[in-house]
Amino acid sequence: MKTKFTLLAVMLFLGFQVVHAQQNEECMTKLSIFSEYAKAKNYDAAFEPWMYVRTNCPKLHKAIYSQGAEILEYKIEKATGAEKVSFLKDLVKLYKERQMHFASNSPAGEFETKSCQLQYDNREALGLSDLELYNCFDATFNSDIENFTNPKSLYTYFSLMVDLYDAGSKSAADLFNKYDDVAEKLQTEVGNYSEKLNVIIEKEEAGTALTKKEGSYQRSYESYLKAYDQVASGVDKKLGDRANCENLIPLYKKGFEENKTNAVWLQRAAGKMSEKDCSDDPMFFKLVHALHEINPSADSAYFLAILKDKEGKSNEALAFYEQAVGLQTDKFKKARLNEKIGDKLKNKGRYGSARNYYMKSLQLNPSNGRPHLRIAAMYNSSANDCGDSNYNKRAVFWLAAEEALKAGRVDPTLKSSAAQTAAHYKAKAPQKTEIFQAGNAGQSISIGCWIGRSVTVPSL
Repeated sequence: MKTKFTLLAVMLFLGFQVVHAQQNEECMTKLSIFSEYAKAKNYDAAFEPWMYVRTNCPKLHKAIYSQGAEILEYKIEKATGAEKVSFLKDLVKLYKERQMHFASNSPAGEFETKSCQLQYDNREALGLSDLELYNCFDATFNSDIENFTNPKSLYTYFSLMVDLYDAGSKSAADLFNKYDDVAEKLQTEVGNYSEKLNVIIEKEEAGTALTKKEGSYQRSYESYLKAYDQVASGVDKKLGDRANCENLIPLYKKGFEENKTNAVWLQRAAGKMSEKDCSDDPMFFKLVHALHEINPSADSAYFLAILKDKEGKSNEALAFYEQAVGLQTDKFKKARLNEKIGDKLKNKGRYGSARNYYMKSLQLNPSNGRPHLRIAAMYNSSANDCGDSNYNKRAVFWLAAEEALKAGRVDPTLKSSAAQTAAHYKAKAPQKTEIFQAGNAGQSISIGCWIGRSVTVPSL
């Protein structure tokens, strides 16, 4: 009896193995079929063999999910009504299946974000509320912020928060905290891509030809930086005047006692008041000194410099600015800090010192074109003061144009505005007839005063 039972078990096992092998063979065949159809964009023909593989062999190949998403996206585009909703829900399901079966290649920050964005883009068809959609993005942002990098989704996430705030479902504290979360994430991504692009820019500026691969990387990095720049502007525009001094000051007064030893809260509060020009209020003074007392940092030193500027103590302010730069260890943030200091000095008319800080910023982050435009603007403003003749004074505009063009060359977000600015400066410089009369085409003109640079007269 025991022998018969054992024999039956063996036969059943072997039968299972045969069936399993046959199923695997069928899956491989259908995988090949649907993959070829998908490559040819014949998604209708790909659908049935794809569904067989997805159902019976979900771990067989990642193409089940990458090409499967293409198949369902096609079906969604062609469908209407209940059928479209069915395909939408199935694509959401597919993203989860991918994370289940190919977890190492499917970070939640990327694929849950895709799912949330899909649902947002089709929110009316799916009947989803703003709160449900916000919670979808929020859960993903909090669980895997590192891979939550899609520019469009970062904007959607914050946009939903603003809509919920306007509807009375979220508090002002929720809104401003989320703004800081998203703004810091955007800054992190800009820093990451700037660092990658800087390596290529430095090679290019040194006169070394880029490889085809490096050229492709350059276009990709520039595309992302442009997208993040647009999102950052969109986020600021969406926030609008909701973050004004009338809203910020009472909020921070209310939360100060509870958070006076919370360095992150103090830094964000002081930062927001500085950004929104609320630094004249005593609350700013209170926040800054509390922050510097518990956690002396580049941020707190920078805020103290602002306070000294407000008091008219320029030398003390500059000392704190220098301290802020010295305390900052992050290369990208140090570049931003030098740029901010340059802006402060430029606004005070201290152009020589401002240029020094802009140049330091460019050394740290050469793919940021803003300092070039600031320097060009200072040259433009100084033209009347930095030449010994009308011709030489206007020659300064050539120098301003050259500097503006550098901005567009290194920074993808400024190509258009930099070209327009340079054209404006060139139009104010001596024209061909004047160059011919002066007889100095191709020669170098030394520019005095604080500028201390030379410019080459265009050849005729």
